[in-house]
Amino acid sequence: MDFTIPAAVEAVRARIAAFVEEELIPLESDKAAYDAHENIAHGPLAAVRARARSQGLWCVQLKPETGGLGFGKVGMAACYEAMNRSIFGPVAFNSAAPDDGNMMVLEAIGTPAQRERWLAPIVRGEVRSAFAMTEPHPGGGSDPSMITTRAQKRGDVYVVTGRKWFITGAEEAAHFILIARTSDDPRHGLTAFLFHRDQPGWSIRRRIGIMGPEEHGGHCELDFDGLEIPAGNVLLGEGQGLKVTQIRLGPARLTHCMRWLGLSRRCVEIARAYAAERTGFGVRLADRESVQLMLGKLAMDIEIGRLLVMKAAWELDRGGYARKEISMAKVQVANVLHQAADTAIQINGARGYSTDTVLEWIYRYARQARLVDGADEVHRMVLNGALQKEGNAFWTWPSADS
Repeated sequence: MDFTIPAAVEAVRARIAAFVEEELIPLESDKAAYDAHENIAHGPLAAVRARARSQGLWCVQLKPETGGLGFGKVGMAACYEAMNRSIFGPVAFNSAAPDDGNMMVLEAIGTPAQRERWLAPIVRGEVRSAFAMTEPHPGGGSDPSMITTRAQKRGDVYVVTGRKWFITGAEEAAHFILIARTSDDPRHGLTAFLFHRDQPGWSIRRRIGIMGPEEHGGHCELDFDGLEIPAGNVLLGEGQGLKVTQIRLGPARLTHCMRWLGLSRRCVEIARAYAAERTGFGVRLADRESVQLMLGKLAMDIEIGRLLVMKAAWELDRGGYARKEISMAKVQVANVLHQAADTAIQINGARGYSTDTVLEWIYRYARQARLVDGADEVHRMVLNGALQKEGNAFWTWPSADS
């Protein structure tokens, strides 16, 4: 295993880091740069997106023929971490969820006509998108087999009825990927569909309030009451919805981790800067052993997360599924993000609890990390299942012949 980043990737990563420093970090201190839901407002966002695109820092995750830079998952890991040094970072480079995962899955399995109709406008930054899978009880969440939303085929269309909730970005999305049940077959009962917000037969019941700052378009509850979707808007074929979710969600979980590492490092950066200048009882905070222990442990835990993310990215790049690796990275990085924000706030004291820094923003945002794309407990169950199946082979290193 070689952790050397290719020169071309490092050059782009460095340019992204410079863009974040010069363009995005200053915006975080400008209250006029925020929208009503504590994210970057549309005006400033359009401006920074235009500059990022003009500098060739756009869609690093996509192939050049799609409009991206063609970086693999390892290259993405390096760049995404640099992007999310700022809370405004990923969306500025068109690498934010849920568009990020939607673009990658459409590029991977969409037909040429589907990529032109549904993918290209997202790549160009003209529209936003959403992925509609999660449902209220007793519907599906981490377990897609529980999905109850139905799509009944009538001639050349599918008629959808049901409900979804916590659909990220739905209020501002134009393009949707919807997972619905087309049969009761345990393996082939789900189908993935594409639909546009202007189609009748569906509505947003409410934008669900959450404890943290919100992505653009919030987290919404959707009702489907007769939405008609043409058969040509089926992704990968009827009954292949579970496969679509697997193709999309595995890499999407990992890209979350890539971004969260950037936020974790930003927390350490703010904590170290304050500890270096703040003095109490004649001693700098940075010289106190208790603070040194806090920061040292945090640095180690972040590095563990970086190694797990890179191993998972490497496994995906070589054609593997990286199920174990992604689950381990997801649990580790989700928890270290919360730990990093909490530790940084503790070191900053009242300043950290205030809105004078982005720490309180990150802290509120961080709590969702242990829930989205599978709760910690679900991923630990996945890991235990792999351990039960593989035994001591769970820890086997890949060999040159494998």
